[in-house]
Amino acid sequence: MSGNCYLGALLALVLSPLLLAAEGGGAGAGSSGSVASRYTFSWPVGPDAPAPRGGTTRGAPVELDREPSTQWRALQQADLADRERDRRAILAMAGSYRVSFDFLEVTAYTGNDERPRPYQSWGTEKIYVDRDEPGHVSLVHVLEMRIVDAEGKLSEPMVTKHWRQDWLYEPESLIEYQGDNRWTRRELAPAERKGSWAQFVYQVDEAPRYGSIGRWEHNAAFSSWISGDTARPLPRREWSVRKDYALLRGTNRHTVVPTGWIQEENNLKQTAGAALPYVGREYGVARYERLKDADFAAADAHYAETREFWKAVMVDWERYWLRNDAVTLGAHSDQSGAFMELFQLASEFAAGRLKGAEMEAKIRATHARQGAD
Repeated sequence: MSGNCYLGALLALVLSPLLLAAEGGGAGAGSSGSVASRYTFSWPVGPDAPAPRGGTTRGAPVELDREPSTQWRALQQADLADRERDRRAILAMAGSYRVSFDFLEVTAYTGNDERPRPYQSWGTEKIYVDRDEPGHVSLVHVLEMRIVDAEGKLSEPMVTKHWRQDWLYEPESLIEYQGDNRWTRRELAPAERKGSWAQFVYQVDEAPRYGSIGRWEHNAAFSSWISGDTARPLPRREWSVRKDYALLRGTNRHTVVPTGWIQEENNLKQTAGAALPYVGREYGVARYERLKDADFAAADAHYAETREFWKAVMVDWERYWLRNDAVTLGAHSDQSGAFMELFQLASEFAAGRLKGAEMEAKIRATHARQGAD
């Protein structure tokens, strides 16, 4: 996908959260997606139990792969060095998936009797291995969505880059979110680094989101990594409806299983400078269920057409961090819409209208307008 088609799909997917909020969490394995299944981890049942928030879109039928993946079998090989087994667990997160996102604010600290509505959404996406080295693995998530309309007609594929996760073994430093659109670099002590992997998560436009560090553990049932306490900006599902807190602070756990992986979050909702430091706590789980014989041709094309552009964006961020230990952006790029400048440039690159020194200069100018200069 290139040119205006790419940009149009981006606008539909990124700027309209309802497209990612499906009744029933998307199509089930081998199903038409027409049977709704409601959120089961929620407040106690009763006439005043809040219904999940989200839209009513339905996805195309999909088939789940119930067999252990090739990556899982490679992970289970005997006599692997610790770092190599960790690396294989990270690589096992790549592939084609149906993803469901479930979040519940399990307790509120405000004394308000109104219970926040649970959140559920879904997507279909492919995760690409963008970089694979012994101590550095980069995974890029690309959404490819097909929506079933009220008449049962299936839409054309809508594709957009979603997010990136970079994994570094025993890194010397960590980029951490401080609130107020500010990130700082912290040097790590040898004891904190030893045997650890840092996960760096980036926004859709490769701007920093958060960094955290933890260790992998492995057994015959699963491989799991859990972060330390980590601060993160509000995600779209929250800042679009909540204004009473400033950041999320909590832990992430990534668990790889034979047929996919799960990300679990345990988050405090932290205020900034208020008498009440936290307004609530939420649990969240994202289930990545591997798909069988899934067609992600549009995502493949998009990834191939824009990969070199996004590499240039990352190079510019690396240039910045080589000279600075902190960055403060004028605004969160997701909330401000500043990411659209880079998506427009990516569209021009995919169409062959932007390259070389001109591309690098425009990337640098875009970052400067956002505050990273």
